[in-house]
Amino acid sequence: MKETTVGLNTETKNTAPLLVETVIKGIQERKGSNITVVDLKGIDGAVADYFVICQGNSPTQVEAIAESVGDAAREQLDEKPIKAIGLGNNQWVAIDYVDVMVHIFLPETREYYDLENLWEDAKLTEIPDLD
Repeated sequence: MKETTVGLNTETKNTAPLLVETVIKGIQERKGSNITVVDLKGIDGAVADYFVICQGNSPTQVEAIAESVGDAAREQLDEKPIKAIGLGNNQWVAIDYVDVMVHIFLPETREYYDLENLWEDAKLTEIPDLD
């Protein structure tokens, strides 16, 4: 008899690192900057395995980055977010892919919330900006 696992999103867990890479490419396509990957695996109370945090210089760019991330995830991995909030306001857009949370900020909003430092035990990886 074939064993099945119900409710354990194992597919997403296996593809989370690939989704992170795809999200980064989507951000870079719209010239998002200051990309930081926060590795939250193994940290008690973490809401995801990874945060990918970046910024755009205007509300229009924040929206364009969010659209690019969504398009890249859907086209390359057939991944769709369970929720996206902040669209329309475009000062902080959060896109929830369960194990990967994408945060796209305006610079001043990013500085105010300082998500990178909320999880002091997490491993941070800075992704260099493209020229």
